[in-house]
Amino acid sequence: MNEKIAETLKILPEAPGVYIMHDRTGRVIYVGKAVILKNRVRSYFRQSSQSSPKVRAINAHVDSIETIVTASEMEALILECNLIKKYKPRYNIDLKDDKTYPYLKITVDEAFPRMYITRRVLHDGAKYYGPYADVGALRDTMKLIRSMFPLRHCRSLNVKRPCLQYHMHRCLAPCTGKVKLSEYRALVDQVIMLMDGKVGDLMKELKRKMEEASASYAYEQAAHYRDLIRSLQKIEQAQKATTDSGDRDVVGLAADASGVCVQVFFIRAGKIMGRDSFFLDSEKGEPGGEILDGFLKQYYNEVHRPPREILASRCLADSDRSLLEQYLSTQSEKNVSLQVPQRGLKHDLVLMAENNARKNLEERLRRGQLAAQSDEAAAEELQHALGLADPLERMDCFDISHNQGSETVASMVVFRNGRPSKKDYRRYKLRSTEGKPDDFKSMQEVVYRRYRDAEDLPSLIIIDGGKGQLSSALEVIRGLGLGEIPVIGLAKREEEIFKEGAHTSILLDRSSAALHLIQHIRDEAHRFAITYHRKRLARKNLVSVLDHLEGVGPVRRSALWKRFDSLEAMKAASVDELAAVEGMNHAVAERVYGFFHAPQENKDSLLK
Repeated sequence: MNEKIAETLKILPEAPGVYIMHDRTGRVIYVGKAVILKNRVRSYFRQSSQSSPKVRAINAHVDSIETIVTASEMEALILECNLIKKYKPRYNIDLKDDKTYPYLKITVDEAFPRMYITRRVLHDGAKYYGPYADVGALRDTMKLIRSMFPLRHCRSLNVKRPCLQYHMHRCLAPCTGKVKLSEYRALVDQVIMLMDGKVGDLMKELKRKMEEASASYAYEQAAHYRDLIRSLQKIEQAQKATTDSGDRDVVGLAADASGVCVQVFFIRAGKIMGRDSFFLDSEKGEPGGEILDGFLKQYYNEVHRPPREILASRCLADSDRSLLEQYLSTQSEKNVSLQVPQRGLKHDLVLMAENNARKNLEERLRRGQLAAQSDEAAAEELQHALGLADPLERMDCFDISHNQGSETVASMVVFRNGRPSKKDYRRYKLRSTEGKPDDFKSMQEVVYRRYRDAEDLPSLIIIDGGKGQLSSALEVIRGLGLGEIPVIGLAKREEEIFKEGAHTSILLDRSSAALHLIQHIRDEAHRFAITYHRKRLARKNLVSVLDHLEGVGPVRRSALWKRFDSLEAMKAASVDELAAVEGMNHAVAERVYGFFHAPQENKDSLLK
């Protein structure tokens, strides 16, 4: 323990809060919460042979500790979740999979609700159904519902005449007053009953209406209800109930020497809607309850809304479970129960999730072993084909991308022992050739910037291009004193490999693993370069467009870019999603949405 930590331990507050541990470089390595900071932080530095491997690892690397006092333990929990998401500390559970799942949204807060698919769950009074692991299945569900219940499709009710959906009998056209509010809301209620799993109740209601229509000699209307009932009967037969009609997530955890896997089953209205797996980084020997606690806090932080019940396979301390339930209830806006069932059908569901998690670990280990053998064999084959003495432990490959000299960028991808090492990938915004395309000079700039400090040198350098690009790169690489590293150029047309000083090129066998490996490296470099180039072009176009929209200044423009990764993502966003961006309001969001979706001839009127 250093003097800095010893001084911190003396002045720790006796209050709830969050502690942040830094290493010697200032990087955050662990974030935790405490009911009493003084007691919790000091516990890490008590001499004990019972300390977990994670605690011993933290002690070996921690250099300073920062604390933040909060008003309550709940505030500490919320702050802890936000800081973990922000810093991604090494010794906290790392939930790398940040994808969002689609939900079916019904805007019951509107007079004439509509139904659509969204990946953002907002606290806006609407009803959300999901998550769905399979977006294709969700689209099929929505298509079926719309064929039975003609809710409106359009975002705006301010139109002069009904659209084609009305004439095709797929919408009741509330936008032009073709349906009464009471009739439309009755239709929405039926959709909600269906999505809530109350198929039997809905069929009883439709059967009653069918009989009333038949008694009134409205046979066409009665036939419509009859067809709806038949469709619902098929749905009910196709759905397999697993439990009662409740909504719950089932979380199973398995761990072995290769890592930790968490399997989540989504059960809605008693039916399994989908599942997903998450592979976590954790310290060996870390208790399963702590891993599960960290996973649940991250998983339900923002992206996923918790259901009313969560079944887990590992026990948490009673105090931790109570606090976590409070936190999840806050996220869900309804009471959430976290249970660890010991018997019965719920216990069987948890065992099923655990077994699936264990199977996923076994499959990943088996795939990894086979892939490692294959990749290493391909790298060895390439080494022999190029006549190199040393194994190809690391290969760097460079590519250039630009649009007639505009937004010129370069990529460097790295393969270690035949496998991509994405943490070593680098991308460069080139300065020497902006506005005037020159691939040779661009290649010289990027290899100079990469190797001028001569760190972590590769076993082989691959230049995407023919003799010209190879000669340009060699001039810089050899000029930096790197005379021992082999450098090759790869021409795209015939997959020719050019070596330094050789008069003839090398053509690998079309079916060889060595050729497939070098193609993979080249394609990866090209993908990484062109993705960065397109992103810069999109950012440039986005800035130029938003510069001229009334109400959008530098702060809002920056917030929009931070929220949406591309211009296409912004165009696809709804008004509500745009308005939810920090600093935006509904009026400006409508202006941005209107610009993206207005006819070309009407766009000028929206600009400043």
